[in-house]
Amino acid sequence: MKRRLLILTAAISSALAMSGCSTPKVSDYAAQKPVLELRDYFNGTLDAYGIFTDRSGQVVKRFTVVMECSWQGDQGVLDELFSYSDGSTQRRVWRLQRLADGRFTGQADDVVGTAQGQQSGNAFHWTYTLALPVDGRVIEVQFDDWMYLMTDKVMLNKAAMRKWGVSLGEVTLSFVKR
Repeated sequence: MKRRLLILTAAISSALAMSGCSTPKVSDYAAQKPVLELRDYFNGTLDAYGIFTDRSGQVVKRFTVVMECSWQGDQGVLDELFSYSDGSTQRRVWRLQRLADGRFTGQADDVVGTAQGQQSGNAFHWTYTLALPVDGRVIEVQFDDWMYLMTDKVMLNKAAMRKWGVSLGEVTLSFVKR
């Protein structure tokens, strides 16, 4: 009986401790400068340099991206060409829609449903599910993607990848506007 009570107490304490942890909100960055305007930054040609790390932090893959970006009013196209360290390539074309209050939606052929994002201050927070080919099959992976404008030319990007709530790893990118 004592052991069950001890286990129950430990479980409740852990749950309470975890509920005290909060995740960042994009509004936390409202006062940060330089202010990110997605339509201005993602317009023209950008180069990106990135790594994928597994959940232990080991670099699994390196890649570069050349992005051709354009906007017509509130609708944008981000045409991304990935070149991976193993010699493979991939193309993803995002179709973005700017909404009110700094919100955006996005779609791409390998995105399941619609991506949801919001910008505030120097930050952009973006969530979506990506259909990734892995070992001859396709798995759906959730991305929690944060971008931070550092200068008018440089943006840093960090994305956590999860499947069923379990961490698979992270993608880290630096974007450089030409």
